[in-house]
Amino acid sequence: MPIRELKDQIARLPEQPGVYLYFNAAGETIYVGKARALRDRVRNYLGAYGSDVKTDALLEEIAGLEFIVTDSVVEALALENNLIKQRRPKYNILLRDDKNYPYLQLTTTEPFPRVLVARRVEPDGSFYAGPFLPARFARKTMSLTHRLFGLRSCNEVITGKRGRPCLEYDIKRCIAPCVDTLCSPEEYARAVALTELFLEGKNDQLVDTLRGRMADAAKEERFEEAAQHRDALRTVQTLHDRQQKMATTQLGHRDVFGMKLGPGGAAVQVFQVRRGRVVERVELGTETAVVGGGEGDVLAAAIQQFYELRDAPSEVHVPCAPADGDALEAWLGDRAGQRVRILTPQRGEKRGLVDLANRNALLAYQTRFNQAETAQYDALETLQSVLALTTLPRRIECFDISTIQGSDTVASMVVCEDGRMRRSDYRKFRVRKSVQDDFAAMREVVTRRYRKLLEQGGPFPDLILIDGGKGQLSAAYGALQEVGLANLVAIGIAKKEELLYTRDQEHPIALPAHDPALLLVQRIRDEAHRFALTFHRRARTMRDLQSELDHVPGIGPRRRRALLTRFGSLAGVRRATREELAAAVGRKVADAVLAFFAGRP
Repeated sequence: MPIRELKDQIARLPEQPGVYLYFNAAGETIYVGKARALRDRVRNYLGAYGSDVKTDALLEEIAGLEFIVTDSVVEALALENNLIKQRRPKYNILLRDDKNYPYLQLTTTEPFPRVLVARRVEPDGSFYAGPFLPARFARKTMSLTHRLFGLRSCNEVITGKRGRPCLEYDIKRCIAPCVDTLCSPEEYARAVALTELFLEGKNDQLVDTLRGRMADAAKEERFEEAAQHRDALRTVQTLHDRQQKMATTQLGHRDVFGMKLGPGGAAVQVFQVRRGRVVERVELGTETAVVGGGEGDVLAAAIQQFYELRDAPSEVHVPCAPADGDALEAWLGDRAGQRVRILTPQRGEKRGLVDLANRNALLAYQTRFNQAETAQYDALETLQSVLALTTLPRRIECFDISTIQGSDTVASMVVCEDGRMRRSDYRKFRVRKSVQDDFAAMREVVTRRYRKLLEQGGPFPDLILIDGGKGQLSAAYGALQEVGLANLVAIGIAKKEELLYTRDQEHPIALPAHDPALLLVQRIRDEAHRFALTFHRRARTMRDLQSELDHVPGIGPRRRRALLTRFGSLAGVRRATREELAAAVGRKVADAVLAFFAGRP
């Protein structure tokens, strides 16, 4: 494993907080991580091989290591975030904003800012608002900012020396910063500040102002202007009320995260709650599977990337504790200029909103990724819960024995990874003729499999499935004990009752007939049975063919193979003519074959 070649360098790493970077053979950054103690964190990778396929891929590609020491974990967090953003390493958890709905961009980096429609939030220093649901509200809001505050919509370079304003000024949609005698830079800056407040949703005073102007215009019989104010007021109220069916006076200002992590990747939903009302919904997601990260790691990455371009409220509610939560709180507090707490509500309205965000994340995951894969992942989660496993059983290896009255005993092993069968990892075993029963056969096969796997260094399964009951399961555990792998978890499934047997529970586990977890176990077991039965039939056929042809004078392994390849079976050899046999093995051997079968029924 390539990372083991860095063992000496890892041993010399300092026990200080900092950031470590992994490189591949081409010198590209493939992973960036942070640590409270660099040596301890990086040394963990030396024993991580075999934990899952994706982590193994990272470990196999590592060719170089660099590190940067920082004064604190918070500094390491900020540095890690910047390096990930700059280098985009392929093995880091990278989430992106949902592109289905637009944002509004206030180009505050320009001398005379404009309001534009943007499809994504960029780290360019501009102010962004949104996303806008439905999308037409984005353009309505942009048009409204022109009417209410007079921000320019042109691409002209503003110097203030234009001779006369354009038509936009005449129709009251621009305050004409291009003519300095009509609008000074200071006046335009005040209009920009009001626009930013409006886009932030702080529009209670704006609503009162619009109502007053509408009433004044109607009283003075300026009905067209009053209608414009009425339309503007309706738009403001609609924007103010969108996504506000979920509301409570108890929630204040906070953001609520929901998450679904599966084999295809991750989906994160963020509800932005302002003044007790859910005013925005933002979706983040990965394009590929998450490498070597659990829910806490994904949540930490989502929080970092979400608040890279946004200020955090005083409270952030999450479904589970993120990795390095204390460091994240300190980092968010430094950016927001106030204390920020990351909380995991357990009950009440706050927990209800977290659960709602989780349900939305699940729906987003099912839409983004294959629904069949999602169902398989849910089955694996059920298995983990029912069997009290420490990790998700992503890799399951299943064994089955096939025999007829103790003759030609064979065994099969099939592999299921992330709910999908991996045919390239299937294995077949011939059991020694001296083995007389299924229990002994199971012990022999399991011993051979995991003794060889130890020599290869993995990957080891998260769960071993045995086709059989207590007896076969005990035989399998005996084999695991013999090779020093008694820490692996095995279960048995009985064919008739479809009950799951474990070593630690006296009574078997009965799952509902249509439970996805039981259906997955049955599918794996049936595949192992099919594979073993096919191998057993082939073994019997080859035994029969070999016993017949081996008695023909002049027939050895090479000619026997040539005959079976040419005619397909023993029956095909029997039906062949002298000329056809001679073309395959010569005239002398052809005569011997015909003579042999002529004397047999």
